[in-house]
Amino acid sequence: MTLQIPTADGRADAFAAFPGHARRYPGVLMYPDGFGIRPALREMARELAGHGYYVLVPNVFYRHGPAPVIELPEYLGEESRPAVFAQLMPLIEAHTVERVRSDAEAYLGFLATRPEVGAGPVGVTGYCIGGLLAMRTAAAYPAQVAAVAGFHAPVGADGPDSLRHLTAEVYLGHAETDLTPESLRELNQALDAAGVDYTSEIYPGTIHGFTMSDTDAFNPSALQRHWDRLLSLLGRTLDARTETR
Repeated sequence: MTLQIPTADGRADAFAAFPGHARRYPGVLMYPDGFGIRPALREMARELAGHGYYVLVPNVFYRHGPAPVIELPEYLGEESRPAVFAQLMPLIEAHTVERVRSDAEAYLGFLATRPEVGAGPVGVTGYCIGGLLAMRTAAAYPAQVAAVAGFHAPVGADGPDSLRHLTAEVYLGHAETDLTPESLRELNQALDAAGVDYTSEIYPGTIHGFTMSDTDAFNPSALQRHWDRLLSLLGRTLDARTETR
């Protein structure tokens, strides 16, 4: 289902998936990677929705046009990446922290008004740059976010001080090529110092983007591990706390 979400700067197009209209479901805001909404992300949203969630995937670059904001090949491999990233980087750099927070307020507000979404806190998950957006959302709106997950994401980019606002339970699944063991220890120490309830681990044998089936980084076993961890997190934090209206 394609939707339009009113924001402070216009209307963001988004994709939503949920099991049906028989009941209300916990809400999950899913931030895509930099490549945005496309068949692979819709498939992931439907997979998560099939476990009993209302999943909203926004086009975070809506200010530049509807998804797909840039033309994407069906398969994102080594040959196509340079040209794609040359177009994406200006969009990513223009997506400031202020824009992230403003848009997150709109996305969370939209979830709160959906008749298919139960009352209560939501979960937020994200991939690559979307993982950073997920962390920023959870830090900016702690009362509305009970769980946040980031996969192969630059989650430490905002520095240790940004973590102290988190009250959600956090899960971070890192690619082996994204973090050294020393960098992982530093990140985990910052999470400890901020008093965050978290799990943060490296997926052995993976490279950046391992969850994305339409890229050359895809790792099927790591994707399944990601589902196991994400579903466990959401089950602990949302299912018991979400009530029907």
